[in-house]
Amino acid sequence: MADFILILSIISIWIAVFESILIMGGAIVFIRKQNREKATVPVNLEEFPTVTVMVPAHNEELVITATVEHILQMNYPEHKMQVIVVADNCTDNTAAKLKALQASESYKDRDLFILERTGTGGKSGALNDAMKHATGDWICIYDADAAPEKNALLFLTQKAMEDPEKYGAVFGRNKARNRGQNFLSKCINLELVTIQRVHHTGLWQLFKLGTIPGTNFIIKRALMEEIGGWDEDAITEDTAISFEIMRRGQLIALAPRAEAYQQEPEQLSVYMKQRERWAKGNFQVVLDNIHHLFNLSSWRIKLQVLYYATSYFWFLIAIIISDILFVVNIGYQAVSLFNPAVVSPFQFQGDIYVFLVIAWALMYFIYVLQINLALATDIGQSNTQNFILSCISYFTYAQLFLVISAKSFVSMILDKLIGREKKWYKTQRFG
Repeated sequence: MADFILILSIISIWIAVFESILIMGGAIVFIRKQNREKATVPVNLEEFPTVTVMVPAHNEELVITATVEHILQMNYPEHKMQVIVVADNCTDNTAAKLKALQASESYKDRDLFILERTGTGGKSGALNDAMKHATGDWICIYDADAAPEKNALLFLTQKAMEDPEKYGAVFGRNKARNRGQNFLSKCINLELVTIQRVHHTGLWQLFKLGTIPGTNFIIKRALMEEIGGWDEDAITEDTAISFEIMRRGQLIALAPRAEAYQQEPEQLSVYMKQRERWAKGNFQVVLDNIHHLFNLSSWRIKLQVLYYATSYFWFLIAIIISDILFVVNIGYQAVSLFNPAVVSPFQFQGDIYVFLVIAWALMYFIYVLQINLALATDIGQSNTQNFILSCISYFTYAQLFLVISAKSFVSMILDKLIGREKKWYKTQRFG
């Protein structure tokens, strides 16, 4: 039985390695194509669509003024951009700061609408209420801590105009603006860069597959109205809406030059709460959509379900099991040095255990390789410090994923068993 479990874990790890290599190959092709293309900023923007930018804000007095100013200062025709900021159940000075900004000489003539809200539904509820006042052909979402670069919205809509019939949504890149704050924020930065410069580009190049990231994206207003708005019961509303878009035969396109900075957690407790919510939401999305593997849904939906299912269930379980086997064996071998009579409960035949070590070594190599491939494509990020960090983060930061996923899965099961209400957690800001 121990041999069978170990062999299954080894096969799973090899499949994960193959998946990573495939996605990296797609990312390399995408990046080479992008480097050959010249980024152009159109002079005449009159043909560009109208856009409603919506910003949900719950107790965001530390960051909301800077965020809205960044949005209002973007390079986009003023008469084509409506901005709606939702002061959602705020008990601080968020609404007051927004009103002061609205009344200022610089922005008094802009289409800036402040919606003070006391409803339920968290971020999804705030977005649904804001959508009732939206007038743009496209809806753009930015979180309350976002700092979009000047041409971010322009690049998003420019991508949408390439195929407005097929593209239901377009998403850009999000970068950590506090990446150098401490060890945690530096590791989060490596994760962000890798996901967006390798995973997002690779999946788009190979399969035209994309997922809404929650901020710095646009979506057709008519499509959102057809869907019925954001799911107020979903913990990760962005992933849930991505499946709804694909179900309607629309693609979620990648616009890699549309960049926005965001604030990442600087404390482990804040990080854990944020990521546990994400993992729990993604577990639920997988369960809600697993039936697509067995019906006539498009192959992209099936592939997306498989991608999430393997990442959050299969590969996770395989790594946990192999970790347990490895640690237990090491422990028993250490004890046997002093007491030869002690024997590990996991006895393996032949060289099976050696294959596990080889698989782990290859997985570690791929992990470091894909991080440094991503860093090499991002100006100023490929340096000695980040290389060293990429080597040690596997044994530190990356292992948090196992803890977070296990806790989130147990929490989700308990929610279902005892009927516990789902809560939306707002990430703490640091100003």
